[in-house]
Amino acid sequence: MRLFLAPMEGVVDHNIRQLYAGIGGIDLAVTEFVRVSKGRLPDFIFHRLCPELTNPIDIPVRVQLLGSDPQNLAEHAARAADLGACGIDLNFGCPAKTVNKSRGGACLLTEPTLLHDIARAVRNAVPDSIPVTAKIRLGFNGREGYIDNAKALADGGIAELFVHARSKVDGYKPPAYWPLISEIVDALSIPVIANGEIWTIENALQCIKESACQDIMIGRGLLARPDLALAIKHHFAGTAYTFKTWDETLPKVWQYHLSTLETYDPKYAGNRLKQWLMYLKLTYPEAEPFFEQIKRLRKANELQDAYEHYQKIRLS
Repeated sequence: MRLFLAPMEGVVDHNIRQLYAGIGGIDLAVTEFVRVSKGRLPDFIFHRLCPELTNPIDIPVRVQLLGSDPQNLAEHAARAADLGACGIDLNFGCPAKTVNKSRGGACLLTEPTLLHDIARAVRNAVPDSIPVTAKIRLGFNGREGYIDNAKALADGGIAELFVHARSKVDGYKPPAYWPLISEIVDALSIPVIANGEIWTIENALQCIKESACQDIMIGRGLLARPDLALAIKHHFAGTAYTFKTWDETLPKVWQYHLSTLETYDPKYAGNRLKQWLMYLKLTYPEAEPFFEQIKRLRKANELQDAYEHYQKIRLS
């Protein structure tokens, strides 16, 4: 089986992709979306969202595009391929209102013909060696039309389909409707990858059983338990694995924070660290006091002092 790291906008940047590649268990990742509207985007946009174009990591990273104009998306897909992208992923799953209002993401799930045209245009624009994939939800206004959408994209030439097992209206509220993905699996001849509400090994096993998928994509569950993918791989290999403790995980979290200081404006210091801690609290109770200690801090030096104080108290 393959395990994919979900492309969570504003969360899974190149820093966290590199960190998770080092942790292990992940076979492939996808960038945050490159928003394609009017005009041609400069090359630095691709390099900013996908530094792996010139600095590869231990896992392949596909470039994700979001938009609604087939020709414009095709032109940008071709440019991404020229820059070194190992694959192109099309975003038809984002539920954000601002994205949907500008005709991007999940709102296009009401237009299967347009989905087909986008997939076909992008497939024709990039070399045959570059896979074109897509991610959808089970619908926009409700869980409906997913078979038509899946067939439209497959007929358009995509190589794989990722399915988040909820509609746009469902958002991220449990449950995930994994059995509905099995209907898509039955309707297509290309690989289908299940996504949504996978937080544990048991969730992964149940998802595979109900969705009839061989591969899965994990987002928030990996943020809450960074070595979840590795544990799942060990389970399927029949080998023993012990989840990492907070003492083992915290240095990697701090390493990630330090890498963000080199990437983002100093006035946003700590924002992504706090965001990640919100997920880590779901698995590690020890993350709660650390989050409470830093949640109002805004400067890098203050965060560093707080981290050292937190460690001193814990280790004393």
